[in-house]
Amino acid sequence: MKLSTKYEINCIKTILIDRYKDAKTELQYKNAYELLVAVILSAQCTDKRVNIITPVLFEAYPDTASLAKANLESLKMLIQSCSFFNNKATNLIKMAKSVESDFSGNIPLDEEKLITLSGVGQKTAHVVMIEYKGANLMAVDTHVFRTSHRLGLSSSKTVQKTELDLIKAFKDNLDILHQGMVLFGRYICTAKNPKCQECFLSEFCKSKKGFKPV
Repeated sequence: MKLSTKYEINCIKTILIDRYKDAKTELQYKNAYELLVAVILSAQCTDKRVNIITPVLFEAYPDTASLAKANLESLKMLIQSCSFFNNKATNLIKMAKSVESDFSGNIPLDEEKLITLSGVGQKTAHVVMIEYKGANLMAVDTHVFRTSHRLGLSSSKTVQKTELDLIKAFKDNLDILHQGMVLFGRYICTAKNPKCQECFLSEFCKSKKGFKPV
């Protein structure tokens, strides 16, 4: 697959920033705690489903102090419509306990500290920091991976290497570009039946293949 030229990359970047400069996550949250929980739940699960689950969840456990004391089975029942709810419930309680014991009940908005929490990997940490702090970071989910390959921004087969390719290509405004590529992939450059006639980046498209990381 042919990669985009520097000129094409700059055009893609400019168009995405203009189109999505005010974009935010579709996850609903009121504070850093709710954002982190929602992002953890969103792994392999749609934002729409997470937004159905979280109102009752946050009513029952409004902060890490209450979540740290949660009954595992009761928590599982609240999030059972979410994929991998067994593991996520366990991780949420462990996460809350760590935040209480290690960070005085405050969600650490630092990548190295965030990834020490159960259920939080680099992608989750980056998503939280992008959304809450506007950090100049890139997070590669299935939408970002697919669109970056279709647009010739990367030919790497893994999420990690694709992230590095995007950072090298774009350099700055990564928070806006991440949010933009997520929404672009979710609603226009979809995995199946992409809406090519509606696409504002069609002139830069290299392939309609449904790219997935190995």
